[in-house]
Amino acid sequence: MSIKDRDMFANINRKPGLQIWTINKMRMTPVPTKAFGNFFEGDCYIILNVSMSIDIHYWIGQSSSQDEQGSAALYVMQLDEYLGGSPVQYREAQGSESPKFRSYFKNGLIYKKGGVASGFNHVDTNVYNIVRLLHVKGRKHVSAAEVEVSWNSFNNGDVFLLDLGKTIIQWNGPECDRREKLKAVLLAQDIRDRERGGRADVVVVEGAREKETPELVQMMADVLGKRPSQLKKAVSDDKHDQEQNNSVRLYHVYDNAGNVVIQEVAIQPLTQDLLSSADCYILDNSGSNVMVWKGKKASKDERQEAMKRALNYIKTKNYPSSTSVEVMSEGGESAMFKHMFKNWREKGQITGLGNTHNVGKIAKVEQVKFDVMELHAHPEMAAKQHLVDDGSGEVKVWRIENLELAEVQPNMHGQFYGGDCYLVLYTYRVSNREQYILYMWQGRHATKDEITACAYQAVAVDNMYNGAPVQVRVVMGKEPRHFLAIFKGKLIIFEGGTGRAGAVSPNTTANLFQVRGTSELNTKAIEVPARASCLNSNDVFLLRTPQKCYLWYGKGCSGDERMTATEMSDRLFRQYKEVVMEGQEPAEFWIALGGKAPYASDKRLERENPLHSPRLFECSNQTGRFRMTEVYSFDQSDLDEEDVMLLDTWEEIFLWVGKFANETETKESWNSARDYLKTHPAGRDPDTTIIFVKQGNEPLTFTGWFNAWDPFKWNVGLPGGHSNPTMVKNILLNKGIDTTDFGGYSAPGGPTSTFPMYRPHGGMMSPKPTTPTSPFKGTYSPAGSSGMSVDAKLLINVPASELPEGVDPSQREDYLSDEDFENLLGVSRPEFLGMPQWRQIDMKKKAGLF
Repeated sequence: MSIKDRDMFANINRKPGLQIWTINKMRMTPVPTKAFGNFFEGDCYIILNVSMSIDIHYWIGQSSSQDEQGSAALYVMQLDEYLGGSPVQYREAQGSESPKFRSYFKNGLIYKKGGVASGFNHVDTNVYNIVRLLHVKGRKHVSAAEVEVSWNSFNNGDVFLLDLGKTIIQWNGPECDRREKLKAVLLAQDIRDRERGGRADVVVVEGAREKETPELVQMMADVLGKRPSQLKKAVSDDKHDQEQNNSVRLYHVYDNAGNVVIQEVAIQPLTQDLLSSADCYILDNSGSNVMVWKGKKASKDERQEAMKRALNYIKTKNYPSSTSVEVMSEGGESAMFKHMFKNWREKGQITGLGNTHNVGKIAKVEQVKFDVMELHAHPEMAAKQHLVDDGSGEVKVWRIENLELAEVQPNMHGQFYGGDCYLVLYTYRVSNREQYILYMWQGRHATKDEITACAYQAVAVDNMYNGAPVQVRVVMGKEPRHFLAIFKGKLIIFEGGTGRAGAVSPNTTANLFQVRGTSELNTKAIEVPARASCLNSNDVFLLRTPQKCYLWYGKGCSGDERMTATEMSDRLFRQYKEVVMEGQEPAEFWIALGGKAPYASDKRLERENPLHSPRLFECSNQTGRFRMTEVYSFDQSDLDEEDVMLLDTWEEIFLWVGKFANETETKESWNSARDYLKTHPAGRDPDTTIIFVKQGNEPLTFTGWFNAWDPFKWNVGLPGGHSNPTMVKNILLNKGIDTTDFGGYSAPGGPTSTFPMYRPHGGMMSPKPTTPTSPFKGTYSPAGSSGMSVDAKLLINVPASELPEGVDPSQREDYLSDEDFENLLGVSRPEFLGMPQWRQIDMKKKAGLF
């Protein structure tokens, strides 16, 4: 690797998140964040995703040159080497991207003609002299390709976006389903918000009812010409690949006197002992994808040639050039790779700081003691553990009160209330130099104003330290490892309420806390509903009543966990504590919890080292055959009410059926599960238990695999018993009901915007967005939409309670006339919309609009 290349890699951000580069003149050029999801067909891209693992994808446009493809492959190899060889590498071909790749771009992918080298820009903001046609495909993960601006490009089964700059017309094919339409709406909004600064209208034409929107149909005809009487038939999203072998095969790849030899080792089922650390192997997953495994002791040449040899193998087998390729090193295997083997076990894996639970499942992992002092000596270890030190630095905590900062006294550090927002400033030293981390903790029940003020105050604190702090947004319940470490085993999270002085706590007869952790560096207590059904045999629980506290030890908890929980309870509560062993509870214990009830107590959840991690799949037969798409890092929110989901815990298969799942999918789900077992590469027992679960009736053996399962998630809060605003909007939109009262969504790289006024029978204009926006009800509408403006005197420095009816106090600028807007804020609306949120808040505050 040249010094110039190493210098380029030195600027790579190793924090969690996504980074993208395009290959321009054989060099890596960063892609701006607002352009993420836009890909030129004539280019190649490198995508780095840092999360709990590190993944490198390189994307190949269908019109890219061999030189660009070669450069991308070379940079991926060098980037992998720079990052220590631990990342998993993926080769992505346009139109055949892996589900993991598509999951990074929630609103979909856009394929653009041409390339950067041809002088094109990824995103031209606020440019309106545009005429293009986008062909949108996909239900779960959508993609849109630029096609010829002609009726010849249309078919009856897909959605098309005719982008005319100031107007984006969405044409829905008569045979496309509701989800495809809704996904296309989000993509259209994303284009509007990111490329037009929100200054464009999204309108809808239903292909089956074009007579209802004659003006829009005429607008399309002016650009596309006269519409033919018949359009092309619907084209299935399914790609009928060539006939491929139906087994998984493992090949040994080695060098023999300068010649590369690929020798078959075994066919499914595979065992881990077939892999030797001194060699490299190719695993052929029935021709659908190819995985390369690089042993730690393999020669440097063999490791560097891994991707090239995989591509040569694909050619030899006459597989499609778009066949997915994954390259991984020993110790950094992907979950998919491990699932191809029977009884896969980790070798000396460090799973965290001390003894921890894996996120997303109850089953425990191997317990390993970890020396924190090695972090500074080995930065790569610190990166893997997501820890900068052992949490022994200086801590300052502020709570947001009346939109300002109120310092929290040290004796209250570590106590966080779900109705509040907090700033936590952590100071530590590295090489005699002070470093800072600023955590922004957002309570689940905090108001929007408090969350906004938290972001604004974070900017103020950041400025006090000349921009030195690393800022970390922390959502309640998702606290990172280092955040736990700085509170030394005293982190307790109350579900609701506030920590403000004089606040009256709600009257409760009992509080139940789930305590997790094995040392003061990784422990927290989370308040859960005080019901017996919330207990879990794998954990320690602290039950506080007016009379005394109970420490309940589940049968599956370890001695370290018991000791840590005892120390936490001594720090937090001075009441007498009675230790209760599972199975030996006194009557008063159950009375405090409202009576006995079943809870997660399956002994299989106590296994110290599970053979396989649970995996969740979305099941679909939309294309005419059964297909499964894996959901990564799953939680309860990934259970889609419109789908059948398959949860594979290895010993059991769960089929979860959402309330609005397709009837055919539901009826065929049993056969689908059996087919899954029969065709599984690890040679699964075809008689493995299959459990059919309907939404709202999940057993404990199912919910125990999900972290923080909420039994009331789907039956409170919104019409129809739904707590998912997007789902409610989707259902109502399909019935032609106005959904503008049901919240907003956030487009990646763009401002938060309201959902469009999408009526299948009306073709109505969508409201122009604001940044950020809250849905509102009342007399006035934002001036930027179809409503009237409000006299500026009624908005400036006026208490929220005295604002005109219908005015959103946090978005006063939306109700100004364009003239008043520019006079008060000094910029136009489009310029304002293009600014960072913290800058907008600062300007609004100075103008008396905050």
